[in-house]
Amino acid sequence: MEDQVMNKLPLIGDDAPAFEAVTTQGKIRFPEDYKGKWVILFSHPADFTPVCTTEFMTFASMMDDFKALNTELVGLSVDSLYAHIAWLRKIKELEWNGKKDIEVTFPLIEDIRMEVATKYGMMQPGSSTTQAVRAVFIIDPKGKVRTILYYPLSTGRNFDEIKRIIQALQKADADQCATPADWRPGDDVIVPTAGSCGTAKDRMDNQDDDQYCLDWFMCFRREKK
Repeated sequence: MEDQVMNKLPLIGDDAPAFEAVTTQGKIRFPEDYKGKWVILFSHPADFTPVCTTEFMTFASMMDDFKALNTELVGLSVDSLYAHIAWLRKIKELEWNGKKDIEVTFPLIEDIRMEVATKYGMMQPGSSTTQAVRAVFIIDPKGKVRTILYYPLSTGRNFDEIKRIIQALQKADADQCATPADWRPGDDVIVPTAGSCGTAKDRMDNQDDDQYCLDWFMCFRREKK
């Protein structure tokens, strides 16, 4: 029974499973050490692999973008701390897609026993029993899981989309709204669906420069440009 609980994949809205771990930036207690911040916790299959290398170069090059969104990065693989250190040193020597002299300063978790990877469902036997899949967990300042993404071993992640998800979640929380397909900061947002016939009619009858409806159930608020 205990193994079944440990292997349960955390779901959106759940508390992020807690753990302590050794990383390339020292020991961390998660999510306690990140209270008040958004966190992107992500796994990669193995050090010294080409797809992972491009991902780490991209994530590291976007550190300032994520910092501006009050967001921290935490990586994980089932390799040793020494393998992590050697790999990150090698990354700094590489040049790819206009990125060079990249220094990875966010923590990379050592997880040789696969304890953290198991808690977060990052080990998927149908894919590999020795490597974590490319999982992404976006965790909010209260330690709640807000987004879960999984990519196969062969497919590099879209980091612009990961950033856009953070922006959309923060917008929804701040303004009590939802974001439509392909939303970007500055685009119009969706207001909550009308909860009564009276509210629905009022919205349809009183559209203005700030709010408009395509139908009673689909109303938008214009963002100030």
